[in-house]
Formats: sequence, C-alpha cells, structure tokens
Amino acid sequence: MKLENPLRGQLCRLLLVNTLTLGLEACLAAGTLYIPPLLLQAGLEEHTMTMALAVSPVLTLVILPMLGSASDSWKSRYGRRRPFIWVLCLGVFWGMQIIPHTWQLATLLFPHYPRWFEGLLLAGAVCLLDVGGQAALTMVMALVSDLFPKEEENRRAFAINSMMTSLGGCLGFLLPAVDWSHYAIAAYLGGQKAFVCTMLTTFCFLCLITTIFIKEESTIKDKPKKIVCRRYSNTWKGRNCPNEILPGHCCLVTLRRYTLSGVSALPRMYKSVTHVPAVIWRLCVAETFNWTSIMIVFLFFGDYMGEGLYKGEPKADPQSEEKQLFDEGVRMASVGLLLQSAVSVLSSVIMDCWITLLGSRVVYVSGAAVAVLATLVASFTNSVTTVVIMVALTGYSMCVFNVVPRTLLCLYHSQKQVFFTSPTPKSQQLSNRGDNKLASNGQVPLNSPGCTTRLPFPGTESSAGSPHVSLMVDGGDKGNADCLPHLQRGIGFDMALLDGAYLLSQILPAMSIGFIVEMAKSVRAYMATACFVGVLAFFCSTRVIYNREDLHH
Repeated sequence: MKLENPLRGQLCRLLLVNTLTLGLEACLAAGTLYIPPLLLQAGLEEHTMTMALAVSPVLTLVILPMLGSASDSWKSRYGRRRPFIWVLCLGVFWGMQIIPHTWQLATLLFPHYPRWFEGLLLAGAVCLLDVGGQAALTMVMALVSDLFPKEEENRRAFAINSMMTSLGGCLGFLLPAVDWSHYAIAAYLGGQKAFVCTMLTTFCFLCLITTIFIKEESTIKDKPKKIVCRRYSNTWKGRNCPNEILPGHCCLVTLRRYTLSGVSALPRMYKSVTHVPAVIWRLCVAETFNWTSIMIVFLFFGDYMGEGLYKGEPKADPQSEEKQLFDEGVRMASVGLLLQSAVSVLSSVIMDCWITLLGSRVVYVSGAAVAVLATLVASFTNSVTTVVIMVALTGYSMCVFNVVPRTLLCLYHSQKQVFFTSPTPKSQQLSNRGDNKLASNGQVPLNSPGCTTRLPFPGTESSAGSPHVSLMVDGGDKGNADCLPHLQRGIGFDMALLDGAYLLSQILPAMSIGFIVEMAKSVRAYMATACFVGVLAFFCSTRVIYNREDLHH
C-alpha cells in the first residue's frame, strides 16, 4: 500500500500555522531598525545604548526556558501553545505603540525630567516588544514541531517558517524605508515612526487572529464527572477554589499555589539546563556564534551606514546636514536589510531540496562560510553598493540558521535513545550485558543509575509522539527525576534553549560591541568583529552532530 505524502495538499495549513511569524517578525524588524537611533537621540552614548539593548535578551533568556517547559504540559481546551502565544502578543502590541510616543509620554508624565524618563520608557517598551515577540516566536516553533513531528514534515515546515520570517523582515524593513511623512494620515498619527508602528501593529493583530483557526489538539482529558453544581463548577472560581468563603481569598490561594510551583521548579530547571545532552550543547554553541556574527550586522547596520559610510551624526540638530545624512544612511540600511530578507525568502523556497541534495552538514557549514565572506568584504570597502550586496548575501545564512538547527533538534527528539544517551564506560559494560536482553524485546534501559524508565528502540513506536514532559509539575519519583534532563526532555524546553542561543547572540554584542567601537574609534569595528566571530562559528559548525555516524567520531 503506497503511503501518501503527509504534507501533500496541506500547504494552506502550513501557511496558516506560520502566519503569525510573518506579523511578529515585521514588528521586530521595524523595532530593530528604529530602536538604536532612538536610544542615541535620547542622549545615550554608544556603549550605554548597546548595554540597553542587552536588557531584553537577558530577560527573555531567563524566562524562555520556563515558558517552554510550562507549555510542554499545559492543559487547555485551546491546546498547549496557543494560550501562551495570545498573552505574549499583548506585550508586542503595547511595545509597538509606546516606542514612537516616548517623548510625548515622558513630557506628559514627568515634565521636569523628560529626557531621563524618555530613555527609561523607551527601554521598557523595547523589553515588552523583544521579550513578547521572541517568546511568542518560540511558542510558534514549538507548535510547528507538534503539528509536523516527522523528519521530512518538520524540514519542510521549518523551511516555510523561515520563508514567513524573511517575508516579515521584508515588510518590517520596507515600511521604514519609505518616507510617509508627507501623507496626511501619517501626520495625524504622529509622524513617520508612529505611522509605521500603527500599521505593523494592526497587521500583526490580523495575523494573530489566524491562530484561532489552527486545529491544535486539546490537552484536557476526559475525567469522571463529579456531582457538583454545574453553574458553580464551570466558573474559574469553582475550579480553583471550590470551598471559597472569603472574597478575594481565592486569588491569593491560586497565586500562592502557582508561585510555589514555580519556585519548586527552579532546581529541576537548573538541573536540566546544566545537564544538556552533548548533541544539543554542540548545536547551541554553533548557533550562538553563527547568530552573533549575523546579529552584529543586523542590529548595528543602520548606525554603520549612517555614521561610517554617509558621515552623518545621530545627535546633530534635526535640520542640520549631518542629521539628514545620518537619516539617509539609515534608510539605505533599511534597503540593505530588506534585500537580506528577500534573499532569505528565496533561499527558503529551495532550502528543502537543498538539504535533501547536499545534506545538513554541507548546508549549515556553507551558511557560516557565506557570513564570513560577506562581513570580510564589507569591512574593507567604502562602496555603499558593495556593502548592501554583502549584507544581502547574509540572508542565505539567516535562512540556513533558521531551518537546519530546528530540523536537527526534531531529529534528536525523534530518536532520543540514539542521541541523548552518552557512551557507556568500559567499567559498566559487564553490568549492562544483562540489559541487552531487554533490548531484544524492543526496550532499552537508561544508563543513569536508579532510572527505571524504559523506552522503545528506534524502529518501534515513534518517540516523536511521546507525551511532552514539563519541569513545572510537582511530585514524581525522585529516582526517575535523574532521567528528566535526558530522555524525558520536552521539545518545547529544548526549543527554548535553542532560541536561548539566539538571544545570547544579541546579548554578547550588546554588552561588548559599544566598547570595541569606542576603542577602535571607528564604526568599521562592527563588520570586523562580525567577521572574527564568523570564523569561530565556522569552526563550531563543523563539530555539530548531523547524523548517527557523527556520534562515533
């Protein structure tokens, strides 16, 4: 009997699942372009501005594993991931509306210290936008892995996700590149930045509505009915505080329960983070360096073009020639990043066939090599056209870094027994011979002492369909708790760790690149640093585990 391709005729479903990625990336792209110049205009120095940009990635890095783990075991009639997505998108909407109006809000709330409060308010809006947007994107990635668990399915699904990410970048960079200040509606909304942010917020909200139509499996299981008053038991209060008497006490009881659950999960969270399997550790290290090289270009390209190639000055008077040159350079940087996203879109279209033809290793290493070449050329040229073309080429690297690592992560989770177990020491080989009898029956014991969980061998029932395990649940056998960081890891938690590497790629340059530029006394240090980090990324990319054979080398 011939099996049909599970993705045949499901293109609309793939696009529907990834539509929100389009809206979120459009908002994040516009914010990336506007935020550094706004921080400089607010009076911050180069190193202070880059330090401010590191706040939101640090916050996201802290809360993202907890959100990923909580979503792995969330029980709701709306599914496992969508409730988190809906709440996180509210932060994106608030951040997009606050960013263009920080000066007006600062003047209204603190008329005596508007400049100081403007920087503080802008930093808070950036945190809302970045933390909410990145965390929501992580939940979307986990949702894609839930709906398309098989290797061929998730490779194509993540290729489409990368395409939607790049299209969102195109939209987010296209709108700021156009001068909207001459239109009446832009003047009515408050200027160029306010118009762009309002348009993108509306578009992202429409994309969010499409998640209602995603058929995510309900995680509420049928339970025996209890003889309880139906009208009372169907309420939130009835479910959480059935014996409630004092008003307001229910909220305190619920808050206390969730607080204790979160605190008790911290030791298990720490253990899972510190006991990362070797394959995921290598992948995260390579992703950190690869994305750091790209992020240096992505975050500071507007400043590089405005100050380095156009010789402008961001702190000059708005009517001065230096300020106009800087704004022109920022608009040209928007064009370069738009072309970068366009190249990423084209690469996403062929990425599935490209990986099938050449393999994940060649494609991933080639992405690192293109990033090194592009930043090397951009470091030594004064031609605006050449720099824009080189930045556009890094769109291929962005597509590769989006698709290949997530495909590998799904591969690891589909064969946990192969990739998540460490080699057995020789001293334990004799004691483990008796366990080989279990393997002949289709079961394999875990290597950790005291672990009683048995998992099927590859070729039996797929582990991709195994239930997700969360670190946020209480109780459980302590003897089996040692297995949790390895074979019982949920893909939502590991997807959060992979996105943590992406967040580190924003934190590392934000914490250091400002000091490097000030010591070099030239914004060319942006591209030179990106090239140096890219060389390290190329070496780390060759050490990633791409298949079973790599485990023996």
